[in-house]
Amino acid sequence: MDSKRDNNKDHGDTAFERITAVQLKSHTGEFNLESILFLKFRGLGIHDLGCIGECINLERLDLSGNNITNLAPLSSLRLLVVLNLSANRISNLEPLGSCDSLQSLNVAGNAIASIENFHYLQSLRKLENIRLKDNTYNYTNPVCRNTPYRNILLEMFHNIKVLDGERVVGRGSELYQLCRDIDDTIKAGLYKNGQLPDHSDCKPWVEDSFWEIKRSNNNAIIEEAYKQFSDVLHECRLLNNRATHMISQTERSLSLKKQPKQYAV
Repeated sequence: MDSKRDNNKDHGDTAFERITAVQLKSHTGEFNLESILFLKFRGLGIHDLGCIGECINLERLDLSGNNITNLAPLSSLRLLVVLNLSANRISNLEPLGSCDSLQSLNVAGNAIASIENFHYLQSLRKLENIRLKDNTYNYTNPVCRNTPYRNILLEMFHNIKVLDGERVVGRGSELYQLCRDIDDTIKAGLYKNGQLPDHSDCKPWVEDSFWEIKRSNNNAIIEEAYKQFSDVLHECRLLNNRATHMISQTERSLSLKKQPKQYAV
């Protein structure tokens, strides 16, 4: 996990253990802490959240890849909508129970051992996106070893739409559902007329560089959107690699079945 924290560290940021007002102002360019709406302190070795609770109008906060254990300073952030706490050392979520506006919470890669933690968050009526696992970065929590945790969370939070990055309400976007259908079909080993089509001559729809994202400026919202879209593309590439591997295995299996049996004389 430490290596991932280093990889997530934003260029130009200096590691520090405790968040101070001076650091908040210099990092955002804002003169007043109450003017800060978006904040990203990723991979900086932070232990103490310090005075971050004074940013009472904060709407989006990314503290991923640090060493945070105590979330008490976040209890005053009642306007917080998106909170990323992945890859820290958090075991207690109780302080987040007063973040009334929270819609998206990422705590993948922490030390949450009991589902009881989420009872503190049941009053958050707007909470619709919870992430305890992130397979892209191999982040998880001890509670995830308990297989029914997903069903329990779905019963606890009736407004939840996305759990661990997977839509649980509605069909979701057409692209997402298409990927799920393709993945399910491959897993089931379905093929037409007992044969899989030959895709050896297939060419990519677009050039390799087509999906590369060009950053236009340093706007914080655009940077966050860039990161999220990059993560989605990474997951799509992983799905593509897995599908290609499974297709190859199935084709090999079919090829072996077609070979005539040889009998010893």
